[in-house]
Amino acid sequence: MFKNKKQKGFTLLELLVVIGIIGLLASIIVVNLTGARRRARDTKRIADVRQLQTAAEDYYGKNGKYPSTIGDLVTGTQIPIWPQDPLAPTGTSCTANSDLCYWYATYTPSGALGPQSYNIGASLEEQGSILLNQASPCNSTTGSSCPYNSPYTNGFISAVTAGCGTSVANRYCYDIAQ
Repeated sequence: MFKNKKQKGFTLLELLVVIGIIGLLASIIVVNLTGARRRARDTKRIADVRQLQTAAEDYYGKNGKYPSTIGDLVTGTQIPIWPQDPLAPTGTSCTANSDLCYWYATYTPSGALGPQSYNIGASLEEQGSILLNQASPCNSTTGSSCPYNSPYTNGFISAVTAGCGTSVANRYCYDIAQ
């Protein structure tokens, strides 16, 4: 009538402890993956900006001027499509400066054939990114610290402490000026 006290299995308390440990480890992994995803998107943004820079230089070599818009690089066949930010929703159509389509400003000196300087920017997500140390100090809205110290057409504020747009929270502007 007496049952053997040696039963196989785990107690409820042991199961709860194991489930709690698994949950804690899963939350740590999710937090670390979120940071890795932000860094990966920022790396894509930098690659896109550098691709635009290379395409603009190719355009200059063929035309003696920089393109007036990123769209000119598409029609000039330097790039197949206007690049979009990794967070841009599917179907986003790029026609002008925005955080979803990158930032592009030009400067045309008087008497020049066309733009002779440009400023290309992207808003990064990672505040402490060392890539921001490589950003140009050019503020193309005023022309300060730019190759030409005059306001650029379609200029944007390229401060590493804020996004390229004027109302962007938690973004940090990376740009290249030529």
